Amino acid sequence: MNISKRKLIIDTDPGHDDALAILLAFKSNQFDIQALTTVAGNSTIENVTRNAKYILSLLENVDVPVHSGEGSPLTRELIQAVVHGESGLDGVDTSKTEFSLNGDAVDRIIEIVKSDPGNVTILALGPLSNIARALIEDPSIARDVKEIVMMGGAINVAGNKNRVAEFNMFVDPEAASIVFKSEIKKVLIPLDACNDVVLRLTDFEELKNTSYFVPIMSMMEKFIEGIGADEGVQGALVYDAVAAYYLLNPEAFKVEEMDIVVETEGEYTFGMTVAEKRLGKSNNINCSVGMKVDEGQFRKDFLGILKRE
Repeated sequence: MNISKRKLIIDTDPGHDDALAILLAFKSNQFDIQALTTVAGNSTIENVTRNAKYILSLLENVDVPVHSGEGSPLTRELIQAVVHGESGLDGVDTSKTEFSLNGDAVDRIIEIVKSDPGNVTILALGPLSNIARALIEDPSIARDVKEIVMMGGAINVAGNKNRVAEFNMFVDPEAASIVFKSEIKKVLIPLDACNDVVLRLTDFEELKNTSYFVPIMSMMEKFIEGIGADEGVQGALVYDAVAAYYLLNPEAFKVEEMDIVVETEGEYTFGMTVAEKRLGKSNNINCSVGMKVDEGQFRKDFLGILKRE
């Protein structure tokens, strides 16, 4: 094992864009991926855990454990995404994929982080329920995590679940609030950057010589249909893959330091990532925020890495 590789936990709720992010992380060969931990979000905990195992099955010689986690938000009922279909990964048949709900994701996150303090990064691609639960159970991990890179939030753009809230924050705003109030080193990749990247089916044609070309095309066709129906965008918004890309090339992002809180009570605004925008008023800078990404560089690197044999 290459000891220079960055230790990584991927906390995820697959999800078509999660699938792309997971493939990107593995194919980049830049990370020592310790575990995939699953959380209810895009679909039920059963579906997303099955989907995580299916995505790993597309990769050769990968033996990374999958640990299922929180099956619902901390205090709310689960609201699932619509763009990913009934299975959470429509377009492929995951029904024969073997999986188990071991329910130990939170314990495993704590264990991995505590085993190597300061050297484990968390890539959070879904609602932050697992991470918040881990912080509740062992607050000291906030100091031990190297950093958490989160896909979520909307700063200067509209939400994609309510008028102001992005889906991951909308599903479990209480969990998000706990994470943002913690001392964990945080990087947020919000819709502001993610909306800049729209991939077409023709882009994915570049993967035609890979072993996973057929399932990727089937997944992306369904995903693009779902995005078009729900968000009015004619293409794949590959949110989670953009967040994963930050770990590979942070220089491709315009990053701003912000003071962010998460609204948990507003009738119309719960789940909103509220940034302090008043001049001279930010006295609690708690997050680095990737506000823009170099779309051309992302496209080149993303497809280039996924094409690797």
